[in-house]
Amino acid sequence: MPGGFFHLEEESTKTRVSGYGHGDHIKLKDEYGNIWRGSAVRNPDNSVVYRFRDANGHTLTGVSDNTVVTLRDEKGKTWKGFVD
Repeated sequence: MPGGFFHLEEESTKTRVSGYGHGDHIKLKDEYGNIWRGSAVRNPDNSVVYRFRDANGHTLTGVSDNTVVTLRDEKGKTWKGFVD
């Protein structure tokens, strides 16, 4: 199952999100205390699709190519990082 420890940063504001998990049980926390719960699904090409949602209904979705994780929120802001 895809997962591990996540380190992400929003490109313009530099807001950081980090957390851990595997498969359907990933939990991230941003520097403001917001909790993001999500899941990861591995594609046949070995990329991973991530989907996260916070308690207010905000979303982060995106993919990883096994090197870099790139997510976008509903406002179009880009979050980049990696998974250990």
